[in-house]
Amino acid sequence: MSTTKKETPSKRSGIRSTEFWLSSVTAVLGILIAGGIVDPEGGTSTGKIVAFACSALAALGYTVSRTLVKKADAENS
Repeated sequence: MSTTKKETPSKRSGIRSTEFWLSSVTAVLGILIAGGIVDPEGGTSTGKIVAFACSALAALGYTVSRTLVKKADAENS
């Protein structure tokens, strides 16, 4: 009988999660808009500030969620 460990979503490495990729795309796009590299039509300085805030919140949200997952795994082990 073969015993293979199935990788659960919480034990998956961060880079292999959809959450990582979505937050990374959001963060990079926010930085590009805030930096003026990508300038949406009619973009204002307020829009750039909002883009930067969304970028920072996406990165923070990902960090917090991964920390909670790792903490829960440590408690269950």
